[in-house]
This record gives sequence, structure tokens and C-alpha cells, in this order.
Amino acid sequence: MAVDAISTVRRWMMLVIALFATLSANVFINGAAFLIPTLHTTMGLDLAKSGLVSAMPSFGMVVTLIAWGYVVDRVGERFVLSVGSALTAAAALAAATAHSLFVVGVFLFLGGMAAASSNSASGRLVVGWFPPHQRGLVMGIRQTAQPLGVAFGALVIPRLAQSHGVGVALLFPAIVCGVAAVVCAVAVADPPRPPRAEAPAEHLANPYRGSALLWRIHAVSVLLVVPQCVVWTFTLVWLITDRGWSAQAAGLMVMFAQILGALGRIAAGRWSDRLGLRLRPIRTIALAAAASMFLLALTDALHSPLSIAVMVAASVITVSDNGLAFTAIAEITGPFWSGRALGAQNTSQLLTTGIAPPLFGALIGVLGYPVAFAVCALFPLVAFPLVPTDPPRRD
Repeated sequence: MAVDAISTVRRWMMLVIALFATLSANVFINGAAFLIPTLHTTMGLDLAKSGLVSAMPSFGMVVTLIAWGYVVDRVGERFVLSVGSALTAAAALAAATAHSLFVVGVFLFLGGMAAASSNSASGRLVVGWFPPHQRGLVMGIRQTAQPLGVAFGALVIPRLAQSHGVGVALLFPAIVCGVAAVVCAVAVADPPRPPRAEAPAEHLANPYRGSALLWRIHAVSVLLVVPQCVVWTFTLVWLITDRGWSAQAAGLMVMFAQILGALGRIAAGRWSDRLGLRLRPIRTIALAAAASMFLLALTDALHSPLSIAVMVAASVITVSDNGLAFTAIAEITGPFWSGRALGAQNTSQLLTTGIAPPLFGALIGVLGYPVAFAVCALFPLVAFPLVPTDPPRRD
């Protein structure tokens, strides 16, 4: 009994550390979007250029996600989480002390390359330590790191940027990621797994060969991430410039929406555990995401105060699928391929996250927010028929 209790405590401790490490990385990755109001109103950059600066961490992540996944498959989670967090902190510190916006962009790109480490490693850590009937719930909890990271960034970074400038604002993710590096180096334990030499041949085989299952999951996730990243990137500046909110009030609203989004991910994970399925709930979420974005476009075009409530609902719905797809991929590929498969999943999503902000920033500049929100609604509609049927789960 005592041994079981210790094992249970260790599992949940690994979840907490995985959550904190990924949250810290997301304060850096997504926090760059909260520099947009300062870049736009104080430094004179248009929304397209400001969106490009905010996307630099995502572009950096695209370069290294699969490589970090390979290192996780070969070396383990502790090494990747601690080294990656330390390098992210160093890049954020370098960006904070840079005197050129171009150099800031370079270090944001390099920090994104380092921050990619947390995605595959923390997901592997959670899946490896928990049994199948709990993985949806705990992966949902782990996936709250992204909206919680956005929430903390929205609360702190815009106020620092407006009051003290971009450099001081970037010190916040530097400190958070530095603490995460120390915690991971001291406390992370790699989950138990069989030696590679003893694994069955089918567990070592390339899961991408002979099946379109993983490719379809990646494609669905790419389509569903477009409305998510547009809502995250432009809600703050929309509230400030279009609705006349103060930076503090807008930051609090974004934080509130992201906390609700975190709870939505947990609920979606628990739902998938009860069903014993990961992919079927994604179909429902895709339809709900399309409906919420169409409604946001309509209420914004009508200048209705309901648009604020719809924005909050869209912030919750559009993030709910991520944990389900992540868990499905980890279970399908197993411990010898999941690092690379999760890296591929995040690469495709983050490449989209990097491309979407400048494109939608330009679209907003020409046609306005309602048209941009309506265009976003088309992506989950396309995703709906692409969602595959759940395969038998590999425990």
C-alpha cells in the first residue's frame, strides 16, 4: 500500500512539473503577442509587422520540435525539459537586453527553438506515468499550461511593456523559464519503459507507414489551430483599439478567458476518458468552434456588447481539442515514436500559428475584424469530415 501511495504521489508530482515547465515555455512563446499593443501604438508598427514579431517564437519552434522529439525518444524527458527551459530563459534574457527590434526578433526566434523542448517532453512525461483510463484527464490538465501561460502573460506583459518598454516586459518569461529549468533538473523522473532491445517489433516500426491515421490527425489539428491562434493573438488589441478598453482591463479579460479555456481542456479530457475515445469528441468541438467564430463575426459586425461574451466562449471552445489529439497520438505511437510524432504534431500546428498572425493581421487591416473572424470559422468546418475514427488503443 505504501509503495502504491508513493507511486501515486510521484505520478501527480510529474504532472505538476510538466504543467509548470510547459506553462513557463508558453509565457515566453505566447507572451510575445502581448507586445503587439506597444509595438503598434507606441513604436508605430502596423498589425502585420507586429504580428510577425509576435510569431517569431512559433517560427523558432517549428525548426526544432521534431529534433527535440528525437532527443526525448533517445535520451529521456528530464534532460530535455531542464536544458530546454534553461536555453529559453537565456534567449528571453538576451532579447530583454537587446537594443534593436531586429535583434529582439532574432532572440525570440532562438527562444522558440529552445521552448519547443517542453511540448513533446512534458506530454511524454504525463502519458508515461499515468494509466490509460486517466490519460485524457491528466493530459487535459497538462494542456492547461498553454492557456494558463497565455493568461499569466496577458496579466503581466502588456502592463510592463506599456509602462517600462519591451525589454523589461521580456524579463518576466526569462525569470519564469529559469525557475522551471531548476525544478526540472532537480525533480523530474523519466517514466518507466521497456528497454528498446526488448520491445516488440511493431512498437519500433514507423507508425506513419501504411496508414493515413496520424496524417489525418495532424491535418485536423492544423485546421483547428487557426481560429485558436487568431483569437489568442488579436483579442487583446481588439479590446483595446476596437472596443476602447484599457490595457489592464483587456489583460484581465484575456486572463479570464484563458482560465476558462484551461478548464475546458480538462473537461474535454475527462469526457474522452469516460467515452474511452479521443477522436470522436473532436468532431463535436470542430462544429462548436465554427459556430462560435461565425457568431463572433456577426456580433462584432453589429457592434453588439454580446461580442465580448462570444469571444470568451470562442476562447474556450477553440482550445478544447488540443489535449485530445495529443493524447491520441501518444497512445497510437507508443514510447519509441511518440516524441517524434508529438514533435510533428506541434511542428504542423506551430507553423500554422506562425503564418496565421501576419496574414490575419493584414486581413484585419484591410477588411476589419468581422471578416477575419468569419474566415476563421471556415477552418473547423473543413476539419470536421477529416477527423478519423478512433483506432484500438495501445495501452
